[in-house]
Amino acid sequence: MIKFGTGGWRGIIGEEFTKENIQKLALALCYKMKAERVAKEGIVIGYDRRFLSKEAVIWACEIFTKQEIEVQFIDRSSPTPLIMYYVMINRKPYGMMITASHNPATYNGIKIFTEGGRDADESQTADIERYLMKAEEKYVCDNTEKGKVPTSFYMESLKSGKVKTIHPLNEYLDNIIGTIDIQAIRKRDLRVAIDPMYGVSLIALTTILSESRCTVETINARHDTLFGGKMPSPTESTMRNLQNYVLDRFCDIGVATDGDADRLGVIDNQGKFLHPNDILVMLYYYLLKYKGWRGPVVRNISTTHMLDKVAESFGEKCYEVPVGFKNISAKMQETDAILGGESSGGLTVKGHINGKDGIYAATLLVEMIAISGKQLSDISEDIRQKYGASYMMENAYQFSPKEQKRIEQMLMLERDLPETQYEVEKVTYVDGCKVYFKNGGWISARFSGTEPLLRIFCEMEERKDAEMVCKEWEKHLKIS
Repeated sequence: MIKFGTGGWRGIIGEEFTKENIQKLALALCYKMKAERVAKEGIVIGYDRRFLSKEAVIWACEIFTKQEIEVQFIDRSSPTPLIMYYVMINRKPYGMMITASHNPATYNGIKIFTEGGRDADESQTADIERYLMKAEEKYVCDNTEKGKVPTSFYMESLKSGKVKTIHPLNEYLDNIIGTIDIQAIRKRDLRVAIDPMYGVSLIALTTILSESRCTVETINARHDTLFGGKMPSPTESTMRNLQNYVLDRFCDIGVATDGDADRLGVIDNQGKFLHPNDILVMLYYYLLKYKGWRGPVVRNISTTHMLDKVAESFGEKCYEVPVGFKNISAKMQETDAILGGESSGGLTVKGHINGKDGIYAATLLVEMIAISGKQLSDISEDIRQKYGASYMMENAYQFSPKEQKRIEQMLMLERDLPETQYEVEKVTYVDGCKVYFKNGGWISARFSGTEPLLRIFCEMEERKDAEMVCKEWEKHLKIS
């Protein structure tokens, strides 16, 4: 029942996400750490505000300590980027975060981080899945079966020092504050609205922005494991209250983060929702034009090609990788890129952590407003005037296992694609199917690695063209 996707392992609480599965996964990781001879270096674990997140840490600790692996436990709900930062700075071989990120409230899950604070790549997660076979044989939770692996009691481990509680938030925040131009922000007297979406970003964002002398106002800040009845994902549909708040309070920017704060959404000063693609383009443009940085950019196959245009105009290159932030961070390291991101709202910048960080990204956007002397709406217009316009259509389709096999057969094996009026430049099958048109537009179709969905993305200069191409694919694949 435990299978890793692009964002770790996620499952429905009570079905896949159970005490037994959590402890089996912990046991598999113990075996992997011992095989790699890094068990003595221990592991750091954190959790978000989801239902059973803290309890899941305690269950995992019982396994780790019984296997003589020390646990450093961040004993308060924390952002995922904090765990990644701690693993990187303290050169830990592994870290674990209990979260299902932006999934519905009925889900929880586990993210595994490896050396350097990176998302575990496919080879690492495949290893863990192999060790799960051994964990299945050895695991028992009632301490009665001889020769099996029993659990220990969490409180005993805490008293003995096998589990150590740590509080590294200040170190993480000081690192972010030290990388931004805080004096420039202080001079602007900015008003910032924050929507943590009942998640874990509030303390971090309010601390950084208050230190920058911004006026900070918040909505949806209380602890609610149901996330207010909405997906804890910063999308246009989930950020309508923040849009109204920004307009009513005359804020310079509104920022929302997902459940574990590794992704963000933005509302500009005019109350307009900025698509994550727009945010990526703006930040890359800002780093090149206003901060004078030089270097390529990395995006996944489902992210705007406007980044390619910006890169080309500054004599730089844009690299394309499969979906999964581990692919972005790996390519950034390989190419010395200064920015990497994806259309789902995750991004990172050179010199920070090797993964997504919605808290750092939000801070950088505030710095951009301060240093440029312009509002987000003005910067968006500057970019549109210089590089033109584009529109991205995003659709998601649910399917049965039978339907998935039919679509995979048709799309990936038979490579049966619909005809369209736009001339095709090339087709790739590295991650799903992506068709590149000679007019600069494109369409991609791939199955989600975290949810039972087929995702289709299409980017064209005009909305009507993107909608038409998507309709052609829907009809051809019989998924409308």
